[in-house]
Amino acid sequence: MKGKGEDARFVNKGLRLSSLNSFHVTVTGLRNGLRNLNRTTFLPVDIMMDDDILKLLREHPSAFLSGEELSRRLNVSRTAVWKKMNHLRSLGYEIEASTRSGYRLIQSPDLLTSSEVKSFLKTKWMGKTIHYFPSLDSTNSKAYELATKGAEEGEVVIAESQEKGRGRLGRNWFSPPSLNLYLSVILRPQIPPHQAPLITLMAAVATAGAIKKYSGLHPLIKWPNDILLKGRKVAGLLNEVRSETDRIHFVILGIGVNLNLDEKMFPKEIRSIATSMKREMGQAISRKEFLSSLLQQLEEWYAIYLKEGGGVILNAWREKARIKGKRVKVTSWGETLSGIAVDVDSDGALILKMEDGKQRRVVAGDVEYKR
Repeated sequence: MKGKGEDARFVNKGLRLSSLNSFHVTVTGLRNGLRNLNRTTFLPVDIMMDDDILKLLREHPSAFLSGEELSRRLNVSRTAVWKKMNHLRSLGYEIEASTRSGYRLIQSPDLLTSSEVKSFLKTKWMGKTIHYFPSLDSTNSKAYELATKGAEEGEVVIAESQEKGRGRLGRNWFSPPSLNLYLSVILRPQIPPHQAPLITLMAAVATAGAIKKYSGLHPLIKWPNDILLKGRKVAGLLNEVRSETDRIHFVILGIGVNLNLDEKMFPKEIRSIATSMKREMGQAISRKEFLSSLLQQLEEWYAIYLKEGGGVILNAWREKARIKGKRVKVTSWGETLSGIAVDVDSDGALILKMEDGKQRRVVAGDVEYKR
């Protein structure tokens, strides 16, 4: 990316850059089961016990499990089991209790913990390890930290809310708790660094595909990687890369999708330009089901990119962006450019035809469509 990295900065011996074609969002987290606990994540014992109790209750969906049996299988006291049941109820789990029979799980909340999500996943490898957090400063920052410690390709960081969610061009991303989807995926593609922006275009295509598959609506990609529904932003991406001159160490792919926000919940300054899937569909969105669809689309499009190259990704992006021939105004690094969108090049940069007939290559900026 050297020579194209206006947004680049060195970190240790590697190059970390917020991709010029990228946009970030917040993320709510997931955790692995005890057997999948990896070397980079050390989870609180209470979270692990939550998952273990839920696993046992789900193994017997129509039957009660006695406190004595749960105590024996978890190797804890019956008082500890009772306290855990109360804790799970406080999280939204409906658990029936009987003095003689024990406990039975009736209904689960729409949380994004690993125990809630894993039964929904249809991927082969992506998301098999999930790091869940009730709150983070930023899912991208946590994923970056995990990747530097050796986290494997396909590991996912999810948060219920972000306190410092980052958007494209250094902006904040509105990340209220337990309503939307905020996640970061660790990828380790064997590609040269200058092709990293194509990962972001790939993810934009996958995110738009997941929205269409789930909702039946037809999202539009706004250059470089905002996802729109009926002209309003519903999702965005932020791609961060650590690389050397000739190789990529890892890519952190951050995705944020507005799922269950009502219009009045958005801050006033973005209320007229942002939307959610709930608003456009007129019904609540299952975050677990949408997460499953998104990870499946990401895995499929990533495989296509690695096998068939960037040309397929660019064609899919062009089809979902439909920007060619549109009159646009682009604000880029304090400069405002107006012209006709000609295309995106192989690096994902926007090619503009100016009024004087000359072409300009724009690597980052905000696009406004003109009539």
